[in-house]
Amino acid sequence: MFDVIIAGCGPTGAMLAAELRLHEVRVLVLEKEPEPASSFVRIVSLHMRSLELLAMRGLLDRFLERGRQRPVGGIFAAIAKSAPGGLDSAHDYLLGIPQPIVEQLLEDRAIELGAQVRRGGAVDGFDQDDAGVTVELADGQRLRSRYLVGCDGARSTVRKLLGVGFPGEPSRTETLMGEMEIGVPQEEIAAKVTEIRETNKVFSLGPFGEGVYRVVVPAAGVSEDRAEPPALEDFAQALRAVAGTDFGVHSPRWMSRFGDATRLAEHYRVGRVLLAGDAAHIHPPAGGQGLNLGIQDAVNLGWKLAAQIRGWAPETLLDTYQAERHPVAADVLDNTRAQVALASTEPGAQAVRRLLTELMDFDEVNRYLIEKITAISIRYDFGPGPDLLGRRLRDIDIDLHQGRLYDRLHRGRGLVLDRTERLSVEGWSGRVDLITDPTAVLDFPALLLRPDGYVAWLGEHQQDLNDHLTRWFGKPSE
Repeated sequence: MFDVIIAGCGPTGAMLAAELRLHEVRVLVLEKEPEPASSFVRIVSLHMRSLELLAMRGLLDRFLERGRQRPVGGIFAAIAKSAPGGLDSAHDYLLGIPQPIVEQLLEDRAIELGAQVRRGGAVDGFDQDDAGVTVELADGQRLRSRYLVGCDGARSTVRKLLGVGFPGEPSRTETLMGEMEIGVPQEEIAAKVTEIRETNKVFSLGPFGEGVYRVVVPAAGVSEDRAEPPALEDFAQALRAVAGTDFGVHSPRWMSRFGDATRLAEHYRVGRVLLAGDAAHIHPPAGGQGLNLGIQDAVNLGWKLAAQIRGWAPETLLDTYQAERHPVAADVLDNTRAQVALASTEPGAQAVRRLLTELMDFDEVNRYLIEKITAISIRYDFGPGPDLLGRRLRDIDIDLHQGRLYDRLHRGRGLVLDRTERLSVEGWSGRVDLITDPTAVLDFPALLLRPDGYVAWLGEHQQDLNDHLTRWFGKPSE
């Protein structure tokens, strides 16, 4: 008997497994693929909020060793604007890193913490009752757990079996992406690419090291089976249509296709079955938000589901997962729709793009869009209060003996940062840590952070703190 079975060991599933294991939840991750991906090495960008979450769990250094930092500007609709100064994060950069490395590092962490990962295990069905979920695998094996979480991607079996609606728009356009070698001189390529990108913002072709080029080119029509990777000839035809030449492409490293389908699950939870990551939302890759959104889903859900299993969750805590994350995904769907529209070659769309490019010369506009894409501007609705309530708190220095704030969040527990030297977490000490630091750089006497780093209370009075500890961390222990 497991506490949680997770379908899918991509970034979302692996991160969720690691989060649950911080609270000693018995976790089994089922991955239908028998081996980790190796041929598909697409580079993804980890955004500021994801980097902060990795720092909170003591994982960031592992990723920094394997990735490459680059400026955070120019990520909204590929409009080339440098980021304004003073972004509200200690990690104000993007980290480019191959997706298989992200998946491997997170899977390694989940296993290191005690999660079981079973490859070649595809979910074929399930039944839930008041006590748990019986999961049936494709080989006929039946497993029992208290909860099931579908992190099994855009074509989620769990979502389909659950009968949750997935409304939105199907793909209307398709884009080919790959890495391959080019048979013409680089100077000829640069001039041609500059000419085409004057009007076609989707197309790109640039060096990627060791004689390899990254190619992104719009395709004609939408394939019937998007799960089937394109052939080299598909790239050649698309390049000839857009650029008048196929640039002599050859020797591909990997090739893929993506569409602009945009869909959002109607429900993230039905009873004891939940959805996260691409199983709950899909959208075009504009701004590189998909993987980041899934990791952030996992961190939001992990501590809440663990609290439910450990028996101390307030009655409505697990419901806040959908209440908080569904609107965030809806906003991502909207901003990717906007970015896709701005990439159109139609005169109206190009006019709007030129206008927005001018507006982004204002730091406030540029900052707003960057913070939206990188998820550092999210504010959950925790009720009335100061602007910081419901927002994440950036990493800050605490006293010399305690280092930095995020270093104290590695265990995935709540945290009270107290400048008054009068507050206590007695009764919640098994769930919430206390840092007393009168020198902390805060505009408030004290605050309560949830395990995902969001500010759940600001104030100075013990009874008020107790009320909010009860709201988020349940009744005090005797």
